[in-house]
Amino acid sequence: MTELHSRPGQKCFDRRRRRFSAAALGTVALQSFSGCASPGAATAAAQPWEVRLQGPTLALLGEVHDNAEHHRRRGAILRRAFEAGWRPAVVMEQFDTDRQADIERSRSERPLDAAYLIANAGAVRGWSWADLEPMIACVLQFDLPLLAGNLPRTMSARLARESYDAVLGAERVRELGLNAPPDPAWQAAQEHAIDLGHCGALPRGALAGMARAQFARDAVMAQLLRKHAARGAVLLAGTGHVRRDIGVPRWLATVSAQDLLAVGFVEAGDEPPAPGQFDAVVIAAPAPRDDPCAAFRARRVRAGA
Repeated sequence: MTELHSRPGQKCFDRRRRRFSAAALGTVALQSFSGCASPGAATAAAQPWEVRLQGPTLALLGEVHDNAEHHRRRGAILRRAFEAGWRPAVVMEQFDTDRQADIERSRSERPLDAAYLIANAGAVRGWSWADLEPMIACVLQFDLPLLAGNLPRTMSARLARESYDAVLGAERVRELGLNAPPDPAWQAAQEHAIDLGHCGALPRGALAGMARAQFARDAVMAQLLRKHAARGAVLLAGTGHVRRDIGVPRWLATVSAQDLLAVGFVEAGDEPPAPGQFDAVVIAAPAPRDDPCAAFRARRVRAGA
């Protein structure tokens, strides 16, 4: 099944709409610096919203998965918060929930070895692990809970074709809040985001099922965050997952506004986020990549579309 969100090489966009800059959102251009595991690295100035990274805050920090600058920036921000005394749980989209035991075993065997943990708990998914490793090393260094946040790929694939009850079971569906379906506007917005993320190449009939899988993934991440709300928690996930209008925050309706922070990490030149999508935005230069829609166009040519 095609992945439900932007992957390296799959970030789809209309270049004619890439018209905003860092100044347009009141942010500053990002400098290059090392990630969370490099305390001596040069960093950009702290952002005002960083003061909220303390106590019971649920901080949802996005990324474009193949943008190394997003990973470096986010790592430096979190290191500052950890060094100031914050000790949240860390939920990562990049690890599947069925690998939690592998995470714990790896930490028991080699408590500070991020590469060992990745090799044993997550390398098969093909994420940008070289960019993620410093952040994972930082979590290990500060001895924070590290939680796998993503549904296994096989389960997501089934959800694109089958009902919540058939895949998750009725009890799990109720626990996650999936028994109350999203309203029509939310459903339409999620389908639209998925369509854009796949360059408009998906059959219209596939969008509802893919949205169902995306809702389930977001609900699972939200549940993990809620379980650790007393100490605070961080979600590291694609920027689409942290959107207030369609992502994980929609499944955290009972969390007070002051305890929930959604930060979109985007690329300079992209269309600006709509008002209300994020509490703050961090902008980096675009990562070098081939045209992400080229493969979809080639597939259409081969199919005679």
